[in-house]
Amino acid sequence: MPANETVLYRGARFELGRGPGFYGIWPAGAPRPPSIEWWPETPEGWRGAWSRFTGLETPASISAAAPASMIIAAAPPGMIIPAGPPGAASPRPANPAVTRARAVAGAALLAVGVGCGIASLFPGYFSAASLTQQPPQLVTHAIYLAVWTVSALLILRGGNLARVGALLGLGTSIVTFGFFFADTGTAIAGGGTVGAGLVLGLIGWLLGTAGSVAAFRFRPAEALGKPNGPARDRILRLTLATVAALGAAIAFAPSWDSYTLRAPGQPVQSLTAGNAFANPGLVIFGNVAVMVLLVVVVAAAAWWRPVRLGALLLAGATIPMAASAIEALVQVGEAVSPTQFGISRAQASQAGLTISSGLTPVFWVYCAFVLALAAICGWMLFAPRRANRAASPVAPWTPASPNLASWNPAPWAPAPAVTPASPAAPPAPVETAGPEHPGDATPPSGPADSAVPAGSAGPADSAGSEGSAGPAGSGDSAGPLSPSLG
Repeated sequence: MPANETVLYRGARFELGRGPGFYGIWPAGAPRPPSIEWWPETPEGWRGAWSRFTGLETPASISAAAPASMIIAAAPPGMIIPAGPPGAASPRPANPAVTRARAVAGAALLAVGVGCGIASLFPGYFSAASLTQQPPQLVTHAIYLAVWTVSALLILRGGNLARVGALLGLGTSIVTFGFFFADTGTAIAGGGTVGAGLVLGLIGWLLGTAGSVAAFRFRPAEALGKPNGPARDRILRLTLATVAALGAAIAFAPSWDSYTLRAPGQPVQSLTAGNAFANPGLVIFGNVAVMVLLVVVVAAAAWWRPVRLGALLLAGATIPMAASAIEALVQVGEAVSPTQFGISRAQASQAGLTISSGLTPVFWVYCAFVLALAAICGWMLFAPRRANRAASPVAPWTPASPNLASWNPAPWAPAPAVTPASPAAPPAPVETAGPEHPGDATPPSGPADSAVPAGSAGPADSAGSEGSAGPAGSGDSAGPLSPSLG
C-alpha cells in the first residue's frame, strides 16, 4: 500500500481506507493498485464509502485497522466514524438526542399523567355526572390517554424511539391544551363548580405535557434550519399542510349539531348548536386556542427535518382533531333530551314533540380537512423512504491514477456479496478536533477537485434526499464503479 493511504477498517475480503483527498476500498491482503473504488473526502463521500463497504462485508467480519484517534481524525470535519465493528455496536451520535435519564423521567411523568387521566373518568367532571356517563366525551379522553400511553412506551424504549414518542406526545399535548381550557371555562361558567374528574384530568394533562417535554430536546437546526434537499419539496409540504390546518381550524368553529323538531299539525323546525363563539368568554378562548395551536404545530411539523419526525409531530396534533369528529359522530347516536331546548319531558310528551339529531354540512367539510392532514402525515412518513430508494446513488469518485489503466480486476473478483439484514447506519455528525489531514504537516498533494472526471459524483451530487432520517448512505445507495465489487 502506498505510504499516503491508510487502512481504517478491514473485512474478510476488502479494506476501507483513506488516501489524499479521497476514501477508497480495495481487496484485502493482495497486491493491488492504490485502490479500486473512490469517494471524495467529504461527509457524503464517507457515507457512500461506508455504505458500500458494509454492503460487501458481513458486520461480524469488520474490525478497526487503525487506532480510534486515527479513525476519528481521518473523518472529514464534522463527521465521526464508528470505533468498532458494526455487528458489535451501531454508529451513534456523540451527543444522543435523548439520554437514558431524560427518557426514564419523561416516561415516568407520562405514566403518572395517564394514571391521573384514567382516574378522572369516574368522579364528577362538570357536575355530578362523570365522563363514564357521557360517552361522547369519554371517547375523546380515552383517545388522548391512548396516545400518551404509546408515547410513554416509545420514550421508555430509548434511542430514536424516545424522540419519536416525545414528538407524538408533544403534538397531542399542545392541541389538547385548548380543549382542557374550554372544559374548565364551561365548568366555571356553569356555576363555578369544577368537579374532581376535571381536576384530575388537568393534572394528567400537565404531567403528560411535562413528560413529553422532558424527553424532547429541541434542535433549532431541525425546526428552523434550511432544507437539506430540494427547497420546493419542503415549501410544497408546508403549503399543503398549512392550508389543510387552516381549513380544519375554520370548519371547527361553526355549528356541527343539527336538530329537527316535529310536532303533529305544526311546521317542522330545525335548530343548530355547537358554535364555538356562542359560549362564555373562557370557552371561546379555549376554542380559539385549539384552532391557533393546530395551525402553528402543523406548520412546524411540515417544516421539520428529518421529515419523518415532523410526521410524528403532525400525527400528535391531528389525533385530537380526529377525536373531536368521532365525539360528534357518537353524539348523533345519543338520545336527545327536550330539556336542551327549554321544554320539559312532560310538555314534549303532551305535545307529541319528537326530536331527531344530525350533523351539518360544515362538519363533513371539517372531516375532509382532517383526513387531508392524515394523508399529509402519511406522505411525510413514507415518502422519504421511497425517495431514498429512488435517489441517485453516491457514485464513487475516481481520482487520476497512472496504475488504473494497467489494473486487472479478475484476480480479485470476490464471491457474491453478503448484505447484512440490518446494515450499519452511516455515521452521525459531531464536532471533532484535530487536523483535517492527520499525520501530514502540510495538506497532502492528492488530486484536486479539478481532477474529477466528467460525470463522476462530487460532493454536491451526493447529498441525501430531503427529510430522510439519516443521510442518503443506506446499504443500497452506493453503486459500484468496478465490476469486481458488483
